[in-house]
Amino acid sequence: MSRRNISKKRFPEADPNYNSYLVSLLVSRILKSGKKNLAQNIVTSAFEIIQAKTNEDPVTVFERAIRNASPVVEVKARRIGGSTYQVPVEVSGFRATNLALRWIITYAHQRVGRSMSIKLASEIIDTANDIGNTIKKKEETHRMADANKAFAHFRY
Repeated sequence: MSRRNISKKRFPEADPNYNSYLVSLLVSRILKSGKKNLAQNIVTSAFEIIQAKTNEDPVTVFERAIRNASPVVEVKARRIGGSTYQVPVEVSGFRATNLALRWIITYAHQRVGRSMSIKLASEIIDTANDIGNTIKKKEETHRMADANKAFAHFRY
């Protein structure tokens, strides 16, 4: 293994069906116990449901959902002088996307429905329309950061 390969972050290839990097990230987050084919089938059927419900391109709806769910700031616990403070920190672009994907999948799992593809499609549509649990989570994260603005000078 070459030495310079160690520090480079590896990004997955763009999804072959939709030619989107975000879709391949979604597939890899849904993945359970190495069953990538199943994860791809879930995403594909979810996108078909989105297409049927919204009459829009499912990839653009999904990208809008990710944009709406991506947080700008978050709080990180920082220990200073024996006490722990929740310090607001700006979120990098990649981490914001990751958090948005994680929240969408988590709240899709928690929804009541028949199949994961229906639940995922509903969560993506709700998030794209600025409603739903994912948006609540983002707003809660922003509220926490806003409430702890006084500790912003402890930023690392």
